Amino acid sequence: MTTLRRRLTTAAALAAASALVLSACGSGGSSDADTIKIVGFAVPEAANKAIAEKFEETPEGKGVSFKTSYGASGDQSRAVADGLPADYVHLSVATDVDRLVDAGLVDKTWDDGPNQGIVSTSVVVLGVRKGNPKNIQGWDDLVKPGVKIVTANPASSGAARWNALAAWGSVTSQGGSDAEATAYVDKLFKNVVSLTNSGRDATQSFLGGTGDVLLAYENEAILANQNGEGFDYVIPDTTVLIENPGAVLKKHVPATEPWLDFVLGTTGQREFALKGFRPLNEEQPGVADLSAVGLKASDIKGAADASDPFPKVKNLLTLADDFGGHDWSGVKDKLFGDGKDGAPVGIVTEAIAKSGKASQ
Repeated sequence: MTTLRRRLTTAAALAAASALVLSACGSGGSSDADTIKIVGFAVPEAANKAIAEKFEETPEGKGVSFKTSYGASGDQSRAVADGLPADYVHLSVATDVDRLVDAGLVDKTWDDGPNQGIVSTSVVVLGVRKGNPKNIQGWDDLVKPGVKIVTANPASSGAARWNALAAWGSVTSQGGSDAEATAYVDKLFKNVVSLTNSGRDATQSFLGGTGDVLLAYENEAILANQNGEGFDYVIPDTTVLIENPGAVLKKHVPATEPWLDFVLGTTGQREFALKGFRPLNEEQPGVADLSAVGLKASDIKGAADASDPFPKVKNLLTLADDFGGHDWSGVKDKLFGDGKDGAPVGIVTEAIAKSGKASQ
């Protein structure tokens, strides 16, 4: 894979650091000038750690160390806007990076270029108990009586927004009206029994025995299986391509841009794939070309089908083609509006409120 170069302008300093703590990793004894501060959503932590270890072996990464903070994407974005130090952010949805653009911390051209700011991809899957005792095969099964669902909260979690978007699109992409999709989302959230802060928290809740179905990233299911605590999962016929953005802040240590180049290059995308993410494919988004990153199917451990770890989705929906664009403009307020500062109350927000789960 060709390295995708991103050049961002250095500008005014960040706001004062908040009380949130960044955990250190990597080589010891590095100065602040050699330490890349990564703030990200919880799901790619293992992949970023693996990529960092490979980066430190390169000439550009020699002497570089990392300090990291991971949590729910929306919470992490707000923390950086409020002063949490960061050189690089890896968030779940582009709107969380746009918040930092509005705060003057990230250049407005962050998503220019062929990758449009995306550094990692996956798809929404349905996690199920071993042997799939509820015989969950697709979205229609999730709204049956007695099916208990675990998902994260869209108010704090980008992962949850992808989950809800996939649920919505499962209706609208088949010709269903907004009214029919709204009715489906209402039924879905009535069956939710655990609404967690982040996608990682949702996985832990499910692993702890809560629920029958987990709305999750494909890579979360694969990573859980790699860690020996996994679960079965089903890729529904219709699902959404998850596109996670990465961006360099205006003020950053010099090693940050080479780091982003490395993340987007062959080695970085190989490490993502080994942790269950689908490597970037600009020509065919969501179609995993393992040979492009020097891998074969057997290298990906923990997938549902070892011979085809990243199968082609029958009906793969994307932000660009189905939901108004990478900026989420077609669905941001319509589905997820919080009713504050003149914003509408989104359909998903209202569905959660009606279900009585909003305070979980």
